[in-house]
Formats: sequence, C-alpha cells, structure tokens
Amino acid sequence: MATAVLASAALPAASIAAASPAPVPYMPSFGDLMTMAVQPRHTKLGLAGAAHNWTYAAYELSELRNAFARIARTIPVYRTANTAEFFAAMTQAPLAAVNDAVTAHDATKFRSAYAQLTIACNACHVSLDHAAIVIRVPSGGDFPDQRFEPAPRG
Repeated sequence: MATAVLASAALPAASIAAASPAPVPYMPSFGDLMTMAVQPRHTKLGLAGAAHNWTYAAYELSELRNAFARIARTIPVYRTANTAEFFAAMTQAPLAAVNDAVTAHDATKFRSAYAQLTIACNACHVSLDHAAIVIRVPSGGDFPDQRFEPAPRG
C-alpha cells in the first residue's frame, strides 16, 4: 500500500517535468557583454592610470583587450560587421598608445591616450547607431569598494 502511495505521488512531478520545456542557455546580447565586460574594464583602467598604479593599469589593459576578444568569439558578427575586425579597427591604435603610456609610467601620455581610447569608444557607438551611449573619463568613486592607488611597499 505504501508503495502505491509513493508511486502515485511521484507521477504528477514526473508529468510536470516532462511537460516543462528544456532550459534555454543564456545568450548575452552584444550590449550585455559590453556592459558586463568592457565598460568596467575601461573605467578601472582610467582610475588606475589616474592613480599612477601602473601595475594595475597594465592588468586592466590586458583584461580590456581580452574582453574585446571574448565578445568577438561570442558574437563573431554583429549586424553585418565582423566583430574582431571591427574592434581591431576601432581600438588597436588607442590601446597601443595606452600600453605605451602605462609601460613608460607616464601620466601625461596616459591621460592623452586614455582620452583617445574613450573617443574611439564613442565613435564605435556612433558607427553602430548607438550614439546615445556616451562613455567618459571616470571622475572617481565609481568602484567605492576598491582602492586604485598603488599598494604600499613594505
């Protein structure tokens, strides 16, 4: 008798599971990926450079480049553009200039190169009909739980 009760209790759950559609994997949009992967890296790179934390700026620059590469692998074609080629055309020169400034530990060059990178970001948005998305040089405090100054030595 107990077996019959247990078996009948399991039937509704089994029939519900069979009727439920299979879970659909999350497929982030181009905008989702830019907001999750690129925008925070751009911000942190700017804050690290402003604080002259060249070690951390180098890390965030690498992470920013990797974020662009991951987006290009995830969404190889956005609208009609080859994403990897598009990113390279828009960001290669400004990222190289930021890299040179970070490597040289040159705050003046960094400010200029980072401003050019930011201009490239906005030019990309305009070219993709997203002119309403305007990126700026961070003013600080965007990550209140993280310190951007170099770690004290000792």
